[in-house]
Amino acid sequence: MLTRQLVRHPTTPAPVVRLVEVRALQAADGSLQLAYCLRGDMARLLIPEPTASDRRDRLWEHTCFEAFVSVAGTAAYREYNFSPAGEWAAYAFTAYRQRDQSWALAAAPRITARLTAGRLELEATLAAAALPPRASGVPLLVGLAAVIEAADTVDGSHSYWALRHPAALPDFHHRDGWALELTPPPALV
Repeated sequence: MLTRQLVRHPTTPAPVVRLVEVRALQAADGSLQLAYCLRGDMARLLIPEPTASDRRDRLWEHTCFEAFVSVAGTAAYREYNFSPAGEWAAYAFTAYRQRDQSWALAAAPRITARLTAGRLELEATLAAAALPPRASGVPLLVGLAAVIEAADTVDGSHSYWALRHPAALPDFHHRDGWALELTPPPALV
């Protein structure tokens, strides 16, 4: 399992967040397993309350974790959003921000979240069928990100975190920010 620390976009404040990191693994069955860890002053962050696991748009307006997945050498990609409330969203794109309305995720991701003093952990598993199809041996390019909503900041309530921020404004769809490459496990080759 690879562990990567996310960095805050320089234009967004985050005085109550100490660290956001993600562990990623493509399992032998082809599923993608992600484990996000947010450390900070949880009392000063807005964390969605647990609810029924269901598909919901616009999760990025509040604290949520995201993954962008593409097959190396293709323009198409998928976006997955995971809320600490248990809600999720999944979108397909044929190219940069060009939505493919015909695609829908067949099975909901498995999401678990734990909130403790100073820490929020969220684990999400995407089945192999939820990922973009690829030829044997071709790696996945992955962008990992988080939107963190603070309750009491003056300069803006959201901070944007990613592996890399290649643009002047936060843009998780920007492929230059997708800094993780996952090779298929031996069972898939």
